[in-house]
Amino acid sequence: MNPHLAELHPYPFEKLASLKQGITPPADKAHIALSIGEPKHATPHFIQEALLRHLHGLTLYPTSKGLPELRQAIADWTCRRFGMPAGGVDAETQVLPVNGTREALFSLVQAVIDPADKPVVVMPNPFYQIYEGAAVLAGAEPYYLNTTAETGYLPDFDSVPETIWQRCQLVFICSPGNPTGTVLSQADHLKLLGLAEKYDFVIASDECYTELYDDEANPPQGLLESAYQAGNTEFKRCVIFQSLSKRSNAPGLRSGFVAGDAEVLKQYFKYRTYHGCPMPVSTQHASIAAWNDEEHVKHNRLLYREKFTAFIDILKDVCEIERPLASFYIWLKTPMSDTEFAQKLFAEQNITVLPGSFLSRDSDGMNPGANHVRIALVAPIEECVEAAQRIKAFLNENNA
Repeated sequence: MNPHLAELHPYPFEKLASLKQGITPPADKAHIALSIGEPKHATPHFIQEALLRHLHGLTLYPTSKGLPELRQAIADWTCRRFGMPAGGVDAETQVLPVNGTREALFSLVQAVIDPADKPVVVMPNPFYQIYEGAAVLAGAEPYYLNTTAETGYLPDFDSVPETIWQRCQLVFICSPGNPTGTVLSQADHLKLLGLAEKYDFVIASDECYTELYDDEANPPQGLLESAYQAGNTEFKRCVIFQSLSKRSNAPGLRSGFVAGDAEVLKQYFKYRTYHGCPMPVSTQHASIAAWNDEEHVKHNRLLYREKFTAFIDILKDVCEIERPLASFYIWLKTPMSDTEFAQKLFAEQNITVLPGSFLSRDSDGMNPGANHVRIALVAPIEECVEAAQRIKAFLNENNA
């Protein structure tokens, strides 16, 4: 077996299941799950219909590169969304459809990393666990860049030692952030682009939450957008990951894309032809429909704004709670250890949240996720309101 498998940590939800084991929550309170970032809003009907209309495509082997029409829809959407002129992203060389960002984040690392050179993969801490697993299984050393209240829950690239940059082959960024909801600025992107040019590494920007933002007039900046505005119109060393899971409430569609540096994508495409994971033709047609429509995305944002407003209004008097710039997460500070908070909240109120320390690693003498929980406001607004009321009661009881 691959010896690196032994280095993998249990997945956060395995740890959560162990934490809850043996606890019987109150039977008079219905369970409310706020731990998993799985959208619960309805998948738009027109996306479902496009999928059904093209089920005859099951008789065909899909290609690894995907339909030209899908790649063009993705390229056009990327240009519209990130303020680039038509044709600013080449559908032939700078776009690849993928079966959700999880698969792509993992597989890109396997294609990029050269394990012979004692490589390092830099990632934010806390982080989406696929970053770490992908790095470890590719033979790289993860370097955890703590994001704390002191850094505004953003990575401080200036804090990374030069010896790490010299070994770095890839940097993961996540903006809007999971679990913090923070957003990297153009200045942050430009600093990282300068470092990538100096030390010759690839930037992998996980942007699957960019379409869930609070201010309609101020959408999050994307890495390709920053690169293009800085004159890097070929997106050298830049790769972004996008998904329909959050944007279009279609996590079961398993549809997303990778876009950016044509040379990186050329090699990644070669890897994927052997990896064997092309997107079904019917899924591609449903994806074309989704990328070509923005009205359902605007409606989706409105639903999340309503939930954030209601949830925060209930809790703001009993705890320190901030409205994130984007994503659907509340990154809540806890008055006790995060594991105790999650365990007691389940035991007393039948609500499941995710301890922040399960999303982090000990680094530089601390675990930056400790004393936080991630709350995913994915449930219907009625459940989110009920959850907020129960959490308020819980905090009042445990702070007395």
